[in-house]
Amino acid sequence: MTASSLAQLTQAVADLASAARSTVILPKVEAQDWKRHDKDGEGRNYVTDIDLTTEAYLIKGLRRLLPGAGVIAEESKDEAQPDSFEWVVDPIDGTTNLMHGLPPYCISIALLEHRKPVIGVILEIHANEAFTAWRGGGAYLNGKAIRVSSAAKISESLLCTGFPYDQSDEAYFEQWIQLYSTLARNSHGVRRLGAAAVDLAYVAAGRLDGFYEYNLEPWDVAAGMLMVEEAGGSISNFEGGDEVLFRKEMIATNGALHPALLERIRSYMG
Repeated sequence: MTASSLAQLTQAVADLASAARSTVILPKVEAQDWKRHDKDGEGRNYVTDIDLTTEAYLIKGLRRLLPGAGVIAEESKDEAQPDSFEWVVDPIDGTTNLMHGLPPYCISIALLEHRKPVIGVILEIHANEAFTAWRGGGAYLNGKAIRVSSAAKISESLLCTGFPYDQSDEAYFEQWIQLYSTLARNSHGVRRLGAAAVDLAYVAAGRLDGFYEYNLEPWDVAAGMLMVEEAGGSISNFEGGDEVLFRKEMIATNGALHPALLERIRSYMG
């Protein structure tokens, strides 16, 4: 797919996300017209009918834009096609935030070509901020180019992380808490915003200097990882390797901070 066709398709995906926001999501949010369902029975991981309705709307639109592409979506059956094009869809990243009326929460859509992101769209719903990127074309916020920050030391950085729903590995989670404590005490702070896709978009825009998390799914990170890279940042797993999308762990930084943050994470998480 050419650069110009990627750019055109990116805009079409952004328009689709905007239409989902205005016609599907906001009317239900404003009317408080939705129900929630506990996905794991433990009271931490929920899906709402807004998620389900939005996902169906998006997938229908994406199939029109690129017929024959596979779909990897959070709330529906995996129809992956790793040898071709695949859409990766999170209809609402930050569902718990949405349930409480607390931003941020977003739509996240990526297009993979042979399992590599080539398009990323993240629409933060509350602020109506559209973050877009395509392979080789840069990263943008509402049409204006964005770049990562320049902080090179943890002591000068504002970081972001998340806490996974599944905390069954208590020893690993305890190490995670210790890492959080150390970074929080030695940086400008470690935020926990509740939507990994937004976290990555904010790293791309220079609002955050670094992000790290584990137990991530492809729909959490596919669009955002491309956005960070196209904005000049760096992505890796906890070992420093570039296998990230299906690895369930990620470090995303402005690039300058990456060695220091990677070293600190490896010292705690092995």
